Amino acid sequence: MKILVINAGSSSLKYQLFEMEGEQVLCSGIVERIGLENGIITHKTFDAEGNASKTKLELPIPNHNVGLNEVVNLLTDSDNGVIQNTDDIQAVGHRVVHGGEFFNKTMLITADVEAKIKECFQLAPLHNPANLQGILDCTKIFAKAKQVAVFDTAFHQTMPAKSYRYAIPTELYENNGIRVYGMHGTSHKYVSEQTIKYLGLEGKDSKVITVHLGNGCSMAAVRNGECIDTSMGFSPLDGLMMGTRSGDIDPAVVFYLMDKLEMKSEEVYELLNKKSGMLGVTGDSDMRDIEERFNAGDEVAILALHMYTYRIKKYIGAYMAALNGADAIVFTAGVGENDHGVRLLAANELEHLGVVVDEAKNHKLRASDIEEIQGADSKVKVLVVPTNEELEIAQQTLEVIG
Repeated sequence: MKILVINAGSSSLKYQLFEMEGEQVLCSGIVERIGLENGIITHKTFDAEGNASKTKLELPIPNHNVGLNEVVNLLTDSDNGVIQNTDDIQAVGHRVVHGGEFFNKTMLITADVEAKIKECFQLAPLHNPANLQGILDCTKIFAKAKQVAVFDTAFHQTMPAKSYRYAIPTELYENNGIRVYGMHGTSHKYVSEQTIKYLGLEGKDSKVITVHLGNGCSMAAVRNGECIDTSMGFSPLDGLMMGTRSGDIDPAVVFYLMDKLEMKSEEVYELLNKKSGMLGVTGDSDMRDIEERFNAGDEVAILALHMYTYRIKKYIGAYMAALNGADAIVFTAGVGENDHGVRLLAANELEHLGVVVDEAKNHKLRASDIEEIQGADSKVKVLVVPTNEELEIAQQTLEVIG
C-alpha cells in the first residue's frame, strides 16, 4: 500500500511517499515559495537501497493546488516516476497543527472533521488554514485515496486538567478554549514509543522525558506512553528558548512593550515569534553558527547557549518531579540528534537526579539509530532517538484506514 504524507505550510508544502510494506520511502520533497513567481520544487526519489536521485525545478507556483499538481507530474514522470497515476496512492496522511479539544487521535477526514479544523483557525492562524487547503486540494487530486488527519496536538490531549488549565477565569477556558495544547506531538509520540520499545518497558510503568530541539523546541513528560505535561502552551511560543521564539516570558513584558514603547500587538507578536530566541540574543538562529562562535570564545554566543540549555535543564528537573523520576531522557530532532554540545550542557550537573552523561560517547555520536550516551553510573538512560514524523504520520494513517 502506498501512502503519501503531506505537510502543507502557508508558503511551502513538504511530502513523502511510502510503500508501507517494508516502510520504504519512495520519494520525498518540498515545494517552496508558494504564491511567488520564483517557486522552487526539490524532489528526491530513492531506490531499494536508499540511494537518492534529485530533481530541482524553478517555476511560478501561485497556489498550493498548482504546487501539488507539479508534484504529481514528478511522481508520475515516465522516466523517474514512482507511480503510474494518482490512483496508485491509497491514502494521504495530512499533518494538521491544531486539533483543539476536538481531536485526541488521528481521524479519517469527513466534512465534519474539516469543519472542526476550520474552527481551530483562531488557535493556529498561520498553520491550520494551510493544512486545510492541503486537504481540500488533495481530495480533488487524489480522488480515490482516503484522506486522514494527524494532529500535532492530539498526543498531548491525555494531559490532566492540572497540567493544561491556566489560572485565569474559567469562562475563558470554557467559552474560548484558552488552555495548554502543546505542539510537536507526532514527534514526541514517535520517539517516546521507540524508547519504550527499546528499553523493553511495553506494558510496564514507564517514565520518559522527550526533548525535541530544532528551530522550534519543546519537551514532554510521558508516563506509560501518555503525555502528562508539555512545555509549549496555548501556542508554539511558550516554553523553551528557540531559534527565533522567546519561550517563557513574563506576560507583563508584553504590556510594557505596548504601553511604554507603544508597539502594536502584531509588532509584539512578530518580535516574540520571529525576532527573539537565539536570533534575538546573538543575531543568529542557526545553532551551527552559534556553536562556531561559542567555540571561538564569543561571549554573546556563550551566554546564549547557556541560556538555551539552562532552560532545558530546568524542564528536565520539573518533569522528573512530575513523573517522580525517569527511566530515560531522550534528545531528538535536528539539534537534539546532532549537537553534542547542547546535549552535554543540558544534561550536565544532574548527578543528584541520577543523570550522568558519558562525554566520549556523546561527543562521537552522529545518530542514525537509537544510541545511549549515559555514563556507567547513571541511574537514568540518556538516549538520542532520531525522530521520523513522516513515518509516524504514515503509520497512523495506515492504522486508521485498516
